[in-house]
Amino acid sequence: MLEDSAAFQRELVLLLPRLRRFALALTRNRDAAEDLLQSTVERALRKWDSFEKGRKMDSWTFKIMQNCWFDTRRSAASGLKFSDDAVDVAGEDGRNVVESREEFARARVAFAALPAEQRAVMALVVLDGLSYADAAEVLRVPIGTVMSRLARARASLVARVRTDAPLEDVHKKS
Repeated sequence: MLEDSAAFQRELVLLLPRLRRFALALTRNRDAAEDLLQSTVERALRKWDSFEKGRKMDSWTFKIMQNCWFDTRRSAASGLKFSDDAVDVAGEDGRNVVESREEFARARVAFAALPAEQRAVMALVVLDGLSYADAAEVLRVPIGTVMSRLARARASLVARVRTDAPLEDVHKKS
């Protein structure tokens, strides 16, 4: 039993970067994402004995995280923001840096404006690389729902990011 616990803990540690990315996508705030990650890991460690062998641990922990996030949202409806330090764009040409930051800012605003269900699907499939089937299992929805949410999210992002409006206008729309 102790051997299984150690193996479980090692696998959980390997998942931390992916869980952190998913938490940031859900919360849109670095501090809130860290809190969500901590709650998720705590809950996973408390319930490790209920983990079914043969099941994918990433799907199991993503589902725990989503449940923690739902619990947090229900208990305290707060307007969390996506952190500006999520990505630090570097470059040698100042013009490229400014354009890259502007593009990232548009993408960040557009992503933050997506409905929670679409943000979750984008985070799992696009950012974390889960298959549609795995994302459907985590979200407990049919694969078709994952596909339609993803299509709507991508269309919305493209429409918002490709706009020629100044960035301050994009902020006003979201």
